[in-house]
Amino acid sequence: TRNRFWGSPVPVWKSDDPAYPRIDVYGSFAEIERDFGRVPSKDGSTPDLHRPYVDDLVRPNPDDPTGKSMMRRVPDVLDVWFDSGSMTYGQVHYPFENTDWFEHHFPGDFIVEYIGQTRGWFYTMHVLAAALFDKPAFETCVSHGIVLGSDGQKMSKSLRNYPDVREVFDRDGADAMRWFLMSSPILRGGNLIVTERGIRDSVRQAVLPLWNSWHFLALYAGAAGLDGHIRTDSTHVLDRYVLAKTHDLVVDVTDALDRFDLAGACGLVEDFLEVLTNWYVPRSRDRFWIGDQDAVDTLHTVLEVTCRVAAPLLPLTTEVVWRGLTGGRSVHLTDWPDANLLPEDGALVSAMDEVRQVCSAALSLRKAKQLRVRLPLTRLVVAAPTATVLEPYVELITDEVNVRKVELSTDVAKYGRFELAVNARAAGPRLGADTQKVIRAVKAGEWTVTGSGAVLAAGIELQDGEYERRLVAADPAATAALPDGSGLVVLDTVVTPELAAEGLAKDVVRVVQQARRDADLDVSDRITLTVWAPEEVLAAVAEHEEFLAHETLALSVTRADLDSAPADVFQGSAAGGVPVKVAVARTEHTAESGA
Repeated sequence: TRNRFWGSPVPVWKSDDPAYPRIDVYGSFAEIERDFGRVPSKDGSTPDLHRPYVDDLVRPNPDDPTGKSMMRRVPDVLDVWFDSGSMTYGQVHYPFENTDWFEHHFPGDFIVEYIGQTRGWFYTMHVLAAALFDKPAFETCVSHGIVLGSDGQKMSKSLRNYPDVREVFDRDGADAMRWFLMSSPILRGGNLIVTERGIRDSVRQAVLPLWNSWHFLALYAGAAGLDGHIRTDSTHVLDRYVLAKTHDLVVDVTDALDRFDLAGACGLVEDFLEVLTNWYVPRSRDRFWIGDQDAVDTLHTVLEVTCRVAAPLLPLTTEVVWRGLTGGRSVHLTDWPDANLLPEDGALVSAMDEVRQVCSAALSLRKAKQLRVRLPLTRLVVAAPTATVLEPYVELITDEVNVRKVELSTDVAKYGRFELAVNARAAGPRLGADTQKVIRAVKAGEWTVTGSGAVLAAGIELQDGEYERRLVAADPAATAALPDGSGLVVLDTVVTPELAAEGLAKDVVRVVQQARRDADLDVSDRITLTVWAPEEVLAAVAEHEEFLAHETLALSVTRADLDSAPADVFQGSAAGGVPVKVAVARTEHTAESGA
């Protein structure tokens, strides 16, 4: 109860004389009218249980023979959470009405409120439901954290410590705000500071990857004059991989949403979009360029299914993309995807994910050594116990990392070793007396990694946070561990003049492609190309002129000294900021991108 004026009065009357104690608790108007001769009313006719009218009901204490003590209502009102806790049946005026409806809708399937309601609404709903019906009030609960302003304080209208919502919607879109909230720790009970940068990150993490993948498909399929169709029978390894990943996406997101894990569902979609935009699309670009129907149909299928999976999370973006793909009325009127209609291939997914890990580690080495990806290198060694599994995918690794040769080795010790350090403070509470046994085994090198990636020492499996794995490499400057710690990669970082020239030629390709975009040329337009650059770059262009012409659809390539370039032509740069100027002129337009 609460000692306030307004609220639902406690229906308890108590003797005002301790010498003649008595307490009466009333459960209906009829009982009140029986003892007081009337019911509380504001106008004398309509019953009104609120104060002050209910407090006017006073009668002599039947247990007082003197007739002096009186029965007066306890002045408290019910805690407001008692009212809220009655929502499940009070909303339909049960038991006075809607009995059948209530009995088929109680307990509730789902409830959501912020974490402070643990002792408020959640608690009183259960208390009352258990007392009245011997059941819980609800079956599933999501308890979110508190939204904080950019200054770390609770978000407040008076403090104005939050971005203007209209500006956010105009600049980043409503889906960006929605994703920012739904993918954050706030849906797992944590607090969230709302910042404009965080909302813009949502655009980068989810909205743009989906949008750009669709734009890529529309651009290249349109240039090739192809329409996409729902198909899952392509035999190309990249198509099979992305379709199997889509199968897993449907299964995993369905499970996450069934468990009301919205943040987890967002993470799954985000990881998938990273695979789609940073692996499948770049690795398949040449196939789209030549109008490969399998590639077009596969990406069409993947995007159609992804839109349906992500529709509850990105409702506006998926609506536009799905309607553009299918011409249908609305993604929100379609069925949830059936994973059984997509191919499942766990072995391929596992192997290709390992390929991606290898590429990620190698590219991180490039970045650390400031060797741009367009610059070809001689050799990459992949050393891991399961390296032979990567044999069918060597060409993919070669192209992605831009090396001339990839070597696979199961002899990890030849290139480095992994050391294990036990975090006794983290492991101690769980392992107890076994902690020292584990530490001794690790120091003696008596630890192994299982096929599932678990670390075993002294026969005990260690958990994340209880240990740290460190790579000790023979050549630390050119060696990196795979992200899962299963092996390592060694990159030959020596740049020969031949490699440098090829890298410069690829830099010029990038400058020309940007000039084509600025000139608003179609991806299939043929051009004449003029390049003005320093002698070193012109020599590289001459050496790789056929490659440059093929990549840029140039029917002719003219080279000239940089000093002779007109002032109004497009300017870019090669490695080291070396200036390169180019001029592109359309000579032929064709809808056949591979012609």
